[in-house]
Amino acid sequence: MTTELALPNTHTVAPVRPPAGGRLSSLRTGNGLNRRQKAAIVVRLLLAEGASLPLASLPEPLQAELTTQMSQMRYVDRATLKSVIEEFANELDSIGLVFPGGLEGALSILGGVISTDMAARLRKQAGMVWFNDPWESLARFELNTLLPLLERQSPEVGAVVLSKLKVAKAAEILGKLPGEKARRLTFAMSETANVDPDTVRRIGLSLAAELKAEPPRAFATGAVARVGAILNVSASATRDDVLAGLTEDDAAFADEVRRAIFTFPDIPQRIKPLDVPAILRGVPQETLVAVVASADATTNEAVEFLLQNMSKRMAGTLQDEAGEARPIKQKRAEAARTEVITAIRALLDRNEIQLATGEDDT
Repeated sequence: MTTELALPNTHTVAPVRPPAGGRLSSLRTGNGLNRRQKAAIVVRLLLAEGASLPLASLPEPLQAELTTQMSQMRYVDRATLKSVIEEFANELDSIGLVFPGGLEGALSILGGVISTDMAARLRKQAGMVWFNDPWESLARFELNTLLPLLERQSPEVGAVVLSKLKVAKAAEILGKLPGEKARRLTFAMSETANVDPDTVRRIGLSLAAELKAEPPRAFATGAVARVGAILNVSASATRDDVLAGLTEDDAAFADEVRRAIFTFPDIPQRIKPLDVPAILRGVPQETLVAVVASADATTNEAVEFLLQNMSKRMAGTLQDEAGEARPIKQKRAEAARTEVITAIRALLDRNEIQLATGEDDT
């Protein structure tokens, strides 16, 4: 005997042979199917037709329920199959609009519509600081940070941590733990096989919060640093106008930006003498001539600092050419100083130099 799963008046979907001598668990019209059974029928039919179903995106408990339900079913008669498919089709036809489930689904739709700061605040309020896996942030911590964290945790939590780290890092941590602690952790790892993903994620969120870990961000630096970097290479009139406007809108933010700004007169206090040759290599000679020739009461100290920390031959050449180039128009002078600041910023961004802090910097 062969019972076929097929829609009425359509081609055969898939033959299902009941076990020899076994009793069939049949589903017939009028048996009062529940939603799980109906879902199993629809999924079975769609898969038999070659449809690609994104079942992996379902929560794991639902995947497990679907699999369990399908394992308990044997065959479906044609009338029942027709009834279920018609009900399924009617439900699809009656749906006008579908909203995503949960906050993260809503934020994925509203991406680019609401501000990123607002989205971050909403995630934080809902305890969803990490859009992806918090373990990615934890894995970036150094050994000397993770080691004390492990020592404070129970063996079960520690076992989860070791299991989520890369093997080499986990082995290094294990080697630095006291012998008894290491043995308890490794034994606890044998009991982690049945830990569900939600529990592992909650552990990761808790530990990441404890270490004040930060999820990946769109910008590597904060708003103050970004605004300061832009104003560094802006014309002084533009810089002054922007800072005046910021002061009116948010005085505290404006003060932070002022402290972050690095301008030409700041060079003697913030640039290390040994870094001057590297900076000047990225600046055309005619620009340096304009910088020297346009030195005034505000910029003279910075110009002298640059001249003192370059080769004597180069300094002499620039001073001779500057004498012939004077006078320099204000617009050209400011553009030349901006080129020097831009060269400094480029080296800072590539971590080839660092600004002096004023403490033990020579």
